Amino acid sequence: MNPIIRSVIVGIVVILALVMFSPFAQIPAGHRGVITTFGAVKEEVLGEGLHFIVPLMNVVHKIDVRLQKAEGEGEAASKDLQTIHTRVALNYHLIPDRVPITYRDIGSPAEVDSRIIVPALQEAVKAVTAQYTAEELITKRNDVRERIRAVLTERLNKHGIEIDEFSIVNFQFSASFNEAIEAKTTAEQLKLKAERDLQRIRVEAEQKIAQAQAEAESLKLQKMEITPELIKLREIEAQRLAIEKWNGILPTVTGGAVPFISVEQARQ
Repeated sequence: MNPIIRSVIVGIVVILALVMFSPFAQIPAGHRGVITTFGAVKEEVLGEGLHFIVPLMNVVHKIDVRLQKAEGEGEAASKDLQTIHTRVALNYHLIPDRVPITYRDIGSPAEVDSRIIVPALQEAVKAVTAQYTAEELITKRNDVRERIRAVLTERLNKHGIEIDEFSIVNFQFSASFNEAIEAKTTAEQLKLKAERDLQRIRVEAEQKIAQAQAEAESLKLQKMEITPELIKLREIEAQRLAIEKWNGILPTVTGGAVPFISVEQARQ
C-alpha cells in the first residue's frame, strides 16, 4: 500500500477514535456536566469549560441551569365550594451544585417540566385555594400567591429546583359567582352613597342650627343693651328733631278727652 494512503487512513482512524473515545468533555455556558460511570451517577459536577474524563467508562450529560419558564392551569375548589379555574406562571432554574440529584431523580432536563413542575403546580394550587373562600382569593391574592409559592418551594427544592418568580396569571370564576360579586359591589356602592347623603344632610342641619343660635344670641345681646336711660335719650332726640322741623304754626284742632274746639273760636 502506498505510504501516503496508509498515513491518511491512520490519521482518519485516529481522528475517529478521538471523536468517539475523546478523553475530554466541553461544558458550554449556562450548563453543568453530570458524569455517569457505567450508568451510575457521580456526585461530581463539571462546570463550564473543558474537562478530562475516562473514555468508555465515563459519560458526560450536559444539564441546562439557565432560567426556565413553565405555565400551568387547572380547576380547583375554594373553601366555599366554588369552582375556580386558575392559571399560574413559574420561573425556575436547576440548582447548579445539585444537578446530579436532579438527573438521578428525574432524568434529562426535558422531563423536568412534565414530570415535576406541572404536577407540582397543580397540586400546590389545589391545596392552597381550598383554604380560602372565593371572595378571599380575590381580596387576599398576594397572601394566596405567597402560600402557593411556599408549597412549591418545599416540593421542588428537594429535587434540586429553585423558584425565581411565581405569579397567579388569572382566577376565573363561574358566571353565577361573578353575577353575585357584581350585585354585592353595586349594593355596597349604593350604601356608601346613602351614608354620604345622610352625612351631608346632618352637616347642613348642624350649620342651620348654628346659624339660628348665632342669630338668637345676637338678638339677646341687642336686648341686653337697651336700658331705661337709652329709651329716655331716644325720646329726647325725637322731641328735638320734631322741634327742629316745626314751622311755627300751631295746630287748629286739639284732641283728647274734651271735644274738638277750633282755635279761632276760642279766640272769639
